[in-house]
Amino acid sequence: MTDFSTPVTGPDFSRGEGGLLPAIAQDAETGEVLMMAWMNQPAFEETLQTGQATYWSRSRGKYWRKGEESGHRQTVRAIFIDCDADTILLKVDQVGAACHEGYRSCFFRQVDSVGVRVVATKLVEPTAVYKKS
Repeated sequence: MTDFSTPVTGPDFSRGEGGLLPAIAQDAETGEVLMMAWMNQPAFEETLQTGQATYWSRSRGKYWRKGEESGHRQTVRAIFIDCDADTILLKVDQVGAACHEGYRSCFFRQVDSVGVRVVATKLVEPTAVYKKS
């Protein structure tokens, strides 16, 4: 049964610092969490219009469509908004590495009783797919 008590709304960008909300990219097939980046309203709208994940880079101060340099694109299959409307979840089809360090997922380090260790295999050398800016 559908719960009609909760109004249907999109993300509330006024809740994020500087209009930015966290956007989590998750593999649509496996459920693996691939990365977290930031979105503002225009990045969200471009993602909706193009079907390609588009984010706001705080370090570069500009929009970036995932894979525009590397070819490691994220095609969006579904978008979810959390209960507070301040976090975005993208279910994506990921081509290649999601991580700019060359790993499939940005979450390639595991913390355990021994410390922090790399638990994934690098798919590509970053210098081979990213130009120096």
